[in-house]
Amino acid sequence: MPVIRPLPPELINQIAAGEVIERPSSVVKELVENSLDAGATRIEVDIEQGGARLIRVRDDGCGIVPDELQLAVASHATSKIGSFDDLEHVASMGFRGEALASVSSVARFALTSRAQGMDTAFRIEVDGGKVQAARPAQHPQGSSVEVRDLFYNVPARRKFLRAERTEFAHIDDLLKSLALARGSVEFRLSHNGKPVRILKAARDESAALLRVAEVMGEDFPAQSLRIDHAAAGLHLSGWVGLPTASRSQADSQYFYVNGRLVRDRVVAHAVRQAYADVLFHGRHPAFVLYLELDPAGVDVNVHPAKHEVRFREQRLVHDFLFRTLHEALAQTRAGHAGLPVSEPQPVALAPSYSMASSAQPMSAPAWPNAFSQSRLSLGVRDEPLADYAALLGEPANAPSPLSFAANAPMPESSEEEAPPLGFAIAQLKGIYILAENAHGLILVDMHAAHERITYEKLKTGRACSNLRSQMLLVPLNVSVSAKEAAAAEEHADALAEWGLELSRSGPSGVVVRRIPALLEGADVAQLCRDVLGELAQHGSSRRLQELENELLATMACHGSVRAGRRLTVPEMNALLREMEATERSGQCNHGRPTWTQLSLPELDKLFLRGR
Repeated sequence: MPVIRPLPPELINQIAAGEVIERPSSVVKELVENSLDAGATRIEVDIEQGGARLIRVRDDGCGIVPDELQLAVASHATSKIGSFDDLEHVASMGFRGEALASVSSVARFALTSRAQGMDTAFRIEVDGGKVQAARPAQHPQGSSVEVRDLFYNVPARRKFLRAERTEFAHIDDLLKSLALARGSVEFRLSHNGKPVRILKAARDESAALLRVAEVMGEDFPAQSLRIDHAAAGLHLSGWVGLPTASRSQADSQYFYVNGRLVRDRVVAHAVRQAYADVLFHGRHPAFVLYLELDPAGVDVNVHPAKHEVRFREQRLVHDFLFRTLHEALAQTRAGHAGLPVSEPQPVALAPSYSMASSAQPMSAPAWPNAFSQSRLSLGVRDEPLADYAALLGEPANAPSPLSFAANAPMPESSEEEAPPLGFAIAQLKGIYILAENAHGLILVDMHAAHERITYEKLKTGRACSNLRSQMLLVPLNVSVSAKEAAAAEEHADALAEWGLELSRSGPSGVVVRRIPALLEGADVAQLCRDVLGELAQHGSSRRLQELENELLATMACHGSVRAGRRLTVPEMNALLREMEATERSGQCNHGRPTWTQLSLPELDKLFLRGR
């Protein structure tokens, strides 16, 4: 047997470095987070050769007294925690005390610091794990850390570094994410002696949004919703992008828990579900969100690089995030967000969405009496809706959800009286409605718009009716995991409310006896596994509702006005008014946009007017 012996400190630190330091950006993360914990209001990051040659981080924080400089680069020495109770309530970015020791073990390292109230700064250097004695140096209050020749003594790790441009791009992305977390701190980044990014400190919300625009793109503020909601000891704030401003990659998603950027499966699942009904397939939302909660309610000590966290009340956090975002996105009625301004202006605040103890639905605007409402049917196919009414147990002659209010002929009115989507002026090729509002020209895809209106009415009708269920002729045995079987037993009553009746038949099996009538013909076994899998992992599941919504969306598609149908002006105006009053009407059921605006400045530019 090999002899058991303790590892030398240098090897211990290099092993720790392998867990914490993946590339130059990992070093920048550790150093900048230390500066933030030191109370810095200005942080400068200088990079050479993508960080392989030099990483220098300078701050104006509280500094380190001379007697503690050598402790600062020792393993597991920290000022941020001192007891187990502190570990249960971590409020700082770093707390383990291994970062500087790990970095100094794989690079040529120097730390210069002047503590608050001291007349002289001191500097220590570490080379090959050997710490030199502190000596006086010139430095303002704060600290500077220099990391040269990263991985010079670990050739195998150095070979895995990417091209200089790639490594610097990772550093730039990292600094932008940290800048979003700390708007009150000024950040400066340079590469090979050239300034690359200067992010001034934000003192108010308008300045904070300007910083968000610098990171997310100048169009993001106008294409996002402001979130600010608190409940059950949780507070969510920030900005979520409108579904029409989605991206092909999930590269503009920033989620912070108590100021710490994290990637969490619970968060990702809640956000994905909130956008499920409005996002085009394969697209990803953009967002900058901040979740604040009691530090005791989240464990940040589950990942060496602190990228992941674990919530103690996982289901509570999931449901809070989903409901807050779901209700916010429901308010994205066509014409109420994203309208352009009449002339170029500085970045404006995003439309605000704030919830108190409960969300109040947004009502349609009350226009002058000249727009009195009457009922008008477009005469579209009602067969799917008849099937739907039968499933709900409603009479066949119930009012069709496809009919909607029609306006009287468009009155003579000033622009100030015009509703958000304006008044119809023409129809193009039986596909698009052209309307005029105070900002210019509105284009509406009439089928996509009516599809969303019909879909939302069907969902409302389903929610207000007793859903019929259907007994299986032969009960179906389904094999599941032990955890999923336990979930079936625990959530049996909730599943029964959705028309899914099942019971546990053994350690890893369930018996299905009844399913929702809407889902007749579905793969019952796979349905149960999907639902129970989500219940076991997240404590809740929307799979049944999602499947029903998919069916209702199909009904709405077949039951909506088709392309090529000629509409009268009152019918077109009726559709516009319904869009303004319908939740999520900015997108059809498949996530495609239902309308767009061409402002007068855009039209003038198109025709070279004023040049």
